[in-house]
Amino acid sequence: MRLSIIIPAFNEERLIEHCLRSVTDALAEHSGPGVTSEIIVADNNSTDNTAHLATQAGAQVVFEPINQIGRARNAGAAVATGDWLLFLDADSTLSPGLLGDILRVMKSGNSVGCGSTLSMPGLPWWADGILRFWTQVSVLLRWAAGALLVCRRDAFCEVGGFNQDLYALEEIDLSKRLQKWGRQRNLEFIILTAHPLNTSPRKISLYSAREIAGQILRVIFNRHRTLKDKKRLSVWYDGRR
Repeated sequence: MRLSIIIPAFNEERLIEHCLRSVTDALAEHSGPGVTSEIIVADNNSTDNTAHLATQAGAQVVFEPINQIGRARNAGAAVATGDWLLFLDADSTLSPGLLGDILRVMKSGNSVGCGSTLSMPGLPWWADGILRFWTQVSVLLRWAAGALLVCRRDAFCEVGGFNQDLYALEEIDLSKRLQKWGRQRNLEFIILTAHPLNTSPRKISLYSAREIAGQILRVIFNRHRTLKDKKRLSVWYDGRR
């Protein structure tokens, strides 16, 4: 069994090394017969040293010229050789405990894939409330957060990968299609809760509560138009880092 870890990255020179170090440390703790791995960084048209730092850290780097996270993830998947694909955001860290849970899902033979709950330290009360609400929705509906999504390669290919018409929430769209694919084969898509993924709360630092509330409202009340127009998705695409 082979695991491909795919990390989309746009101007992530401040965090990419920390992310990659967490991945290699987690893999080292779970080294042994039966599972091999590769690490792929999908450079999404970065203008900083992201690609160079990733190469120095030993990752395979592929280039996606169009700034869209779904395209970057698909570009990484296109060169991946694994039976399973693990998509991890560059501002997140993979713990040995979470990787162990993921490996057990892979080996069980019962699942098409999984996501994880999230941990974001230092959130203000209102952002912590949003995260708690999302956690309940994610577990109940089995929707993966974009920071981490794991799935079988054959399922990913057959459902068409990430929808490149969407500039945000493409991970929820893929979760739904993976669930449907799995139900047809008596396979489940689950959300892991024992070891939440550590991910950066930087959007809360970079954007005001008003900006984030405005973004959420645009998605809720004009979902179709907003998700297909990155100009209306400033929290994802205005380049703040």
